[in-house]
Amino acid sequence: MLAEVSATGRRPVRAELDARRALGEKAAEAGYGLRGLVGAHLAATRAALGGRTAPDPLMAAAEQAVDAFAEGYERAQRLAVRQEEAARREFIDDLLLGRGDPGDLGERADRFGLRPAGAHAVAVARTASPHTDGSPQVRRLERVLAGRFGDGAALLATKEGRLICVASGDGDEVLAHFARLARAGAGGLVAVGRPHPGAGGVASSYEEALHALDLADRLGFEGPLLRAADLLVFPVLTRDRAAMADLVLSALGPLRAGRGGAVPLLDTLTAYFDSGCVAAEAARRLGLSVRALTYRLERIHSLTGHDPGDPAHRYTLQTAALGARLLNWPAEPLG
Repeated sequence: MLAEVSATGRRPVRAELDARRALGEKAAEAGYGLRGLVGAHLAATRAALGGRTAPDPLMAAAEQAVDAFAEGYERAQRLAVRQEEAARREFIDDLLLGRGDPGDLGERADRFGLRPAGAHAVAVARTASPHTDGSPQVRRLERVLAGRFGDGAALLATKEGRLICVASGDGDEVLAHFARLARAGAGGLVAVGRPHPGAGGVASSYEEALHALDLADRLGFEGPLLRAADLLVFPVLTRDRAAMADLVLSALGPLRAGRGGAVPLLDTLTAYFDSGCVAAEAARRLGLSVRALTYRLERIHSLTGHDPGDPAHRYTLQTAALGARLLNWPAEPLG
């Protein structure tokens, strides 16, 4: 083409430039580096010149040819990136939801830098601003974690706006560092599931982390870091919902006869137990005087027959108060 351009001064035709684009795509798919390919085009240009001064038509043709070639190369790269992103998204969804064959998940895990052998734990970060795949924040976190702990130490992803980190079962330091970075600036809450073996264990740990975030919403936990291993009592409490509802209504139902209904007295119990049964601290949390708090505790005793200050009664009231928060009583009727 350059020989003809040099002889006639014509411009490259569309078919010639389309051929360059097609070759650029093939070169990208074959794994050739763009720098070496551009060098080859420049060498061909010099050969066409044969030591002569470059005429304007020839240099313009060479520029068009290289531009078309690079366009095809970049187009193939963009397509490859999109395909890789789609495959990664599908793998993340299958991994977190426990879908697909475990053997297939293990093979795909290697491709995305996750070591399938051994146990894995999952941390889920919920911040004020939702996260998306490939965002600058996610890429920055990936670079920081890789720089500190090495490639393959963590797999980062996003799902439903939350930021997710998968690490090996002995990677507690990785998850703790991830939690600090994820909370930095935007605040938020991070929950960590327990380590579970195998690729399928990731789904179990992820489910535990989501459950911990749900408990934080229902029970008012402020975090900033929740560990599923520290919250195992709550699934036990909610496993038999009918029994828990019966306890709540039996122990706390009479509070509905109090002034303002059950909510103020239930809030009093919650603050009292959350403060370690220290009346002064509970009063401070509620914005009450100690005398007013003491009156409320006495009112609870008279209505329910259970004394919050008596260790023999305290466990029943505290368990019932937790159950009320888990079941959203009295906002939702229990039957």
